[in-house]
Amino acid sequence: MRIALKALVVLLVLGLTAAFAGYRYWQLQLEAPIAVDEPVLFEVAPGAGFNRVVDQLEDSGVLESGWAFKLLTRLEPGRVPSLKPGEYRLEPDMSGLDVLDRMANAEVVTYSVTVPEGWTFAQMRSALNSAEKLAHDTEDMSDDELMALLGREGEHPEGRFFPDTYVYHKGVSDQQILSQALRRMDSVLADLWESRDEDLPYDTPYEALIMASLVERETGAPEERDEIAGVFKRRLERGMRLQTDPTVIYGMGDRYQGNITRADLREATDYNTYVIEGMPPTPIALPGRAALEAAVHPAEGDTLYFVSRGDGTHHFSRTLREHNNAVNKYILNR
Repeated sequence: MRIALKALVVLLVLGLTAAFAGYRYWQLQLEAPIAVDEPVLFEVAPGAGFNRVVDQLEDSGVLESGWAFKLLTRLEPGRVPSLKPGEYRLEPDMSGLDVLDRMANAEVVTYSVTVPEGWTFAQMRSALNSAEKLAHDTEDMSDDELMALLGREGEHPEGRFFPDTYVYHKGVSDQQILSQALRRMDSVLADLWESRDEDLPYDTPYEALIMASLVERETGAPEERDEIAGVFKRRLERGMRLQTDPTVIYGMGDRYQGNITRADLREATDYNTYVIEGMPPTPIALPGRAALEAAVHPAEGDTLYFVSRGDGTHHFSRTLREHNNAVNKYILNR
């Protein structure tokens, strides 16, 4: 009887030891580093279940013991996460559990597209069309079709999208980026218009947007934005034409090849401020926040002219005589 009891105890101890060893081995498989030598991308498809993802990870060589993770569904179903679809970066120092946690927390790979201040809307569309992993749903649409899609039918797109860096993940639609940029410009412009100076020679937020685009395109040195806006403000108040070269360039469209001739300055386009009175009918670029601030808070002063020094800054003048001397110094002599 005692021998049988001892044998039973021994068997029980051996069984518990084997069970513990088996459990520990299973845990080690879950915690083991994944089988990659360098970062790799892995995509979880929409609707993919836990076991299917484990199979795909094993088939692709990322996991060596897929069985260990499938066993979770039976032994510890509470530890089985719901995996979110998307593209994930898997790195050599990660364990299989780390991989599943990343997928459960939707820590997807992100990309970005940058739209610099002063770009035109055409340049923005070109950047979106070439952005990697972005869904180019609007690529074949005209500007009119795109604005209608965004709920702005009949509106000219130039200037209405805020220049910034936009972050997205694989499969996001370019429409989403455009919608985000449109709302952002609406918000920034509305906030700044509320705090505008009282004596502006323009009456609507859209006119301030047009002015901001002129300031943006004329500015090479950020600290000059409000002074340039001040010159434009005073010229409008006195009924002087704005005579700003970027409007000539914008009116030329694809014909512009890097130089403006005297004939170009005299050409009657809707945008040529050497010919038309006041501001052009639409913005000529995508202005950033600083240019918008300058448009609603132009600098006080008495300068009416400016000319480029050739280094990104401008010489500002009060009189036409002083301006002509500056033109001779900085442009004709050069």
